[in-house]
Amino acid sequence: MDFGLSEEQLLLQQTIDRFLEAECPSTRLHEIFDGDEAVDGSLWRGMIELGLGGLTIPEPYGGAGLGLIDLALASETLGRRAAPGPFLGHALAGVAIALGGNEEQRERWLPSLATGRCLATVALAEAGGRWDPARWQARVQGGRVTGGKAWVPCAHAADLLVVGVEGGGLALVERTAAGVEIAAVDGVDRTRRLDDVTLENAPCDVLERSRDVGGRVRDAGLCLVAADAFGGATRCIEMAVDHANTREQFGVTIGHFQAIKHRLATMSVEVEPSRALFWYAAHAWDAVPEDRQRAASLAKAHITDRFMQTARDAVEIHGGMGFTWEGDMQIWLKRAMFDRMFLGSPAAHRERVARVSGW
Repeated sequence: MDFGLSEEQLLLQQTIDRFLEAECPSTRLHEIFDGDEAVDGSLWRGMIELGLGGLTIPEPYGGAGLGLIDLALASETLGRRAAPGPFLGHALAGVAIALGGNEEQRERWLPSLATGRCLATVALAEAGGRWDPARWQARVQGGRVTGGKAWVPCAHAADLLVVGVEGGGLALVERTAAGVEIAAVDGVDRTRRLDDVTLENAPCDVLERSRDVGGRVRDAGLCLVAADAFGGATRCIEMAVDHANTREQFGVTIGHFQAIKHRLATMSVEVEPSRALFWYAAHAWDAVPEDRQRAASLAKAHITDRFMQTARDAVEIHGGMGFTWEGDMQIWLKRAMFDRMFLGSPAAHRERVARVSGW
């Protein structure tokens, strides 16, 4: 039995990687990171042309109709390059509408998401770290929604918000609708900007089949964040190895020092085996519903922790320059901070793993 990736999946990753290498090298990445715009229009259009706007959107609506594993593989490559932009929120919005929308809602929004004519995002969290759909308090009455949502990716640039509401449901809110207020959050990861959203009697369109979909959308998000973290961790190791092979002290490269060798080896053996966690979590999301929650939380908790530690170790190997704003490592370290906390902390998800496992 072959547990590897298909030729098509490898080609998908290679295509994304080549695109980002050409269109978002280190100099461009720093420009976006240091700039004021949440979304670089030309870079996002290029991602849309690669098909990233509709990988899992069903083919009748203009998407590729692929599985979550393919979306996760794309997320891994984007994480490896610390790609800036609205991919995470946009991808999850497509998943939400495809799962929870009726035919009219799907026909209205999914083709626009696939082609990039509409930029969407998800508004799931609420103040106090309420990521769990069972704790959402935004309330829908008479076709209008009232409540506050926290840490929404690229909300002020989006055309459409998929909002988590009381009871674990989802509702569509257009950003320009009356009663929608958006305030930027000064987050640490400037490759993926966040906003707080206040909804005051804002008109909404409830996804009719979404009563049980809110949790599944969050689990899809856990898989994508875990994949992003794996890609980011592997890139941290690559950068640390490159630095160790070029930085000289006492007449030799620091890679000759036993302490550095041990650190690099430990980083590799802790990260590489975790690849299977997000592969299986994405597969379970599609094909093993009874294990979806456990696998998604386990992958997110473990891999984001490994990314955080690997980024810290890579900064130390780079020495003083690893902490500087001008260097590259600080971008991946801050991306690790985002991945670790977005959609819930590792501790919260380990507790969830224990709960759903009956421990």
